[in-house]
Amino acid sequence: MKNRVQLIGHVGQEPEIKTLDAGKKLANLSIATNEVYYKDNGDKVEKTEWHRVTAWGKTAEIIEKYVTKGKEIGIEGKLTNRSYDDKDGVKRYITEIVANEVLLLGK
Repeated sequence: MKNRVQLIGHVGQEPEIKTLDAGKKLANLSIATNEVYYKDNGDKVEKTEWHRVTAWGKTAEIIEKYVTKGKEIGIEGKLTNRSYDDKDGVKRYITEIVANEVLLLGK
């Protein structure tokens, strides 16, 4: 099996775009996916999951140009885990999707 993720969701906030020293673009954004199901007693349950997404290079440039808060998009990429030490020296862990493709959906 290959590490591959595909999601369709709505962008939760304006994407954060950074231009690195070499001119390469980096985009960070969050996507909300929604799931709706019904319990045995008929009660409707709506569940929203938030996903961190990072994109580099041409994919980040597309995000910068066309993606705004609330827009529905599809992404494909790989799931990654990383860690860092915060300002208090506490180790923090992040799971995110590194997108290599973006599909613009909706309006």
